[in-house]
Amino acid sequence: MFAYTLDNEIRLLLLHDSMAERLCDLVNENRAYLSHWLPWVPNSQSPSHYQAYIKHTLTQYANGEAMVCAMEYQGDIVGVCGFNRIDRQLGVTELGYWIGEAYQGNGVVTRACEFLTTYTFTELGLYKVQLSAAVDNKPSRRVAKRLGMELEGVIRRQEKVGEQVLDHAVYGILKEDQR
Repeated sequence: MFAYTLDNEIRLLLLHDSMAERLCDLVNENRAYLSHWLPWVPNSQSPSHYQAYIKHTLTQYANGEAMVCAMEYQGDIVGVCGFNRIDRQLGVTELGYWIGEAYQGNGVVTRACEFLTTYTFTELGLYKVQLSAAVDNKPSRRVAKRLGMELEGVIRRQEKVGEQVLDHAVYGILKEDQR
């Protein structure tokens, strides 16, 4: 199983069935906040949903199509981070993440994404990491900038979340541009 200790506070752990209840609780605790940015939140209310999600992500991992990890901060699972998509033909991964609101501001997402960006280039041998965030999602856009990513463009009307249709800012970094 993929598990990596980033530092004395953060570990990334490949999702496992045993995490379903914690993920469900975390989303339920953060439902109002997460519902601003993520379309799946309203339909994700039971541990069985997360068990199915974890099973799906593990199948994707086994097929080399994605890699989704729990972010553990000071011994507690605080969110999810990973590659929503791995395209070996193009040499591109797409980062995705969410974190409980109370855990923001500790650098957890930035440190996890820094690790995964380096992992893309050194371990997966790919050439580009992308990140897409709602234009108004300022915390996620700041993560992209801290990673040294360039704004590649804005895709209008990209995603429906609740009653809102969101535009997305798309960021990317190439292997040769990584600091």
